[in-house]
Amino acid sequence: MNPALTLALHDWPFAVWLRSAPLVYPALEALHIAAIAITFGSLWIVEMRLLGVRLLDLDKIDANMLAKASLPWTMLGFLFAAIFGSLMFLARASDLIGNSAFLVKMLLLMTAGTNAAILHSRGPLDPTSIATRGQALLSIMLWIAIIFCGRWIAYV
Repeated sequence: MNPALTLALHDWPFAVWLRSAPLVYPALEALHIAAIAITFGSLWIVEMRLLGVRLLDLDKIDANMLAKASLPWTMLGFLFAAIFGSLMFLARASDLIGNSAFLVKMLLLMTAGTNAAILHSRGPLDPTSIATRGQALLSIMLWIAIIFCGRWIAYV
C-alpha cells in the first residue's frame, strides 16, 4: 500500500476517532466476531451436510434446501463481518498493512470466496460428488484458518 495513503488514512479524523474512543474499537471487534460466528455457523451446517455427517439426522435434510435456507444468514454475517472488519482496518491501516497474519487472512478470505463461487457455479449441490465433498472440507479448513489468523493479528 502506498505509504502516503496509509499515512492519510492514519491521520483521517474518523480513523483517529475509531481507534481512540474508549469503547468504539472493542465494540467493532466484538461485532466482527459475532458476524464471523454467524457466517461460520451457517457454513458449518451446510458443509457438514455435504460431507455426509449423520449427527442429529443432518443427512436427512436436502442439501440444496439447507444451502438455500442458510445462504441469507451466511451472506448477512459476511456483510457485517466485512463492514466491521473494514472499519477496524481503517482505524489501524498502518499497523495492519504489514501484519503477516492479516495479509494471510485476506488471502484465505479470497481463496474461500473463490472456492464458494466455484462450488455454486457447478449447479445444484451434490453431496455424493467427491469434488463437492472436497470443496466442503476445503471450506471448513479455510474458515478455521481465517479465524486463527484473525486472532493472531494481535500477536504478530
